[in-house]
Amino acid sequence: MDLSIVIVNYNTKKLTIDCIQSVLNSKLNFQYEIFVVDNASSDGSVEKIKKIFPHVYVISNKENAGFSKANNQAIKECNGRYVLLLNSDTIVNKDTLDEMIRFMDGEMNVGAVGCEVNLPDGTLDKACHRGFPTPEASFYYMIGLAKKFPNSPKYNSYHKSYMNMSEVHDIDCLVGAFMMVRREAFEQVGLLDEEFFMYGEDIDWCYRIKEFGWRIVYNPTVSITHYKGASSRRKPFKIVYEFHRAMYLFHKKHFATKYNFFVNSLVYMGIISKLTFATINNFLKRVR
Repeated sequence: MDLSIVIVNYNTKKLTIDCIQSVLNSKLNFQYEIFVVDNASSDGSVEKIKKIFPHVYVISNKENAGFSKANNQAIKECNGRYVLLLNSDTIVNKDTLDEMIRFMDGEMNVGAVGCEVNLPDGTLDKACHRGFPTPEASFYYMIGLAKKFPNSPKYNSYHKSYMNMSEVHDIDCLVGAFMMVRREAFEQVGLLDEEFFMYGEDIDWCYRIKEFGWRIVYNPTVSITHYKGASSRRKPFKIVYEFHRAMYLFHKKHFATKYNFFVNSLVYMGIISKLTFATINNFLKRVR
C-alpha cells in the first residue's frame, strides 16, 4: 500500500462525499486506501458514506473525539508508506496525489509535504505555509507588522510569504487540511498529540518531525481547494476556546522553557486577552 488517506468527518456529509469523490477521480498510479473517521455526526454521514463508498473504511465514534484522536485512530489501522491527513472540506485536483507521492519517493529525507491550498475564491490559504509561532513571530503578526512588511524575514516570520511561493522549498509547518507524512517519520516521532482537540496539532507534529531531523516541504506545483471551516461553524464558542487553548498548549510544550517568566507571562496574558475579546465579539455577532 502506497498511500493511506485519512478524512475526519463531523456533520459534513455532503462535503465529505465530494472530497472522497475527488480522490476517486484522481489520476493515481499508486495503491491507496481511504479511511473516514466520523466523530458522532448527527446528519446521517456514516450510513450515506458506507452506502456510496463500500470500499472506504469507516470508523464510527460514539462521541466527538476531536481531530487529533480521530486521525490517530485511522493511522493506527492504515498500511500506507505515506499517510495523508485530508480535511473533509477539501477538493483534490486530479494530479495532486500522484505528484506528491512521486515527490516523496524522490526526496527520502522529507518527513512531511504539503501542497498549495487555495480557498474557493482562488486566494491562498495562508495556513498551508507557516513559520513556527514563536512569541516574536506572533507579536509581529498580531500588531500588524507582518502585514505592513510582508517581504521582511524578521517581521513576517509567521507566514513567511517573503519566500518564493511558486517554488518548492522547506518550511516550518504545514496545515492539517493536507499533510502527507512518511511512515518512517511518524513511527519515529509518534502520532498526533491528542491534547490538541482540533487546532495546533498540525504545528506540533511538524515541530516534532523537524526536531528529529526530517525536512518539512511546501510543494506548490500541485494544489487543492479548501472550503475552510465547514465543520467548525456549529459550535462557535467551542471552536474559539480550542483555538486559543491550542496556542497555550503549544507554547507551554515547546517554548516555555526557552523564555523567561516575564515573556511567558506576556504570552499567556495575550492568549487570555485574545480569547476574551474573541468570545465577546462572537457573542455580540450572535445577538445581532
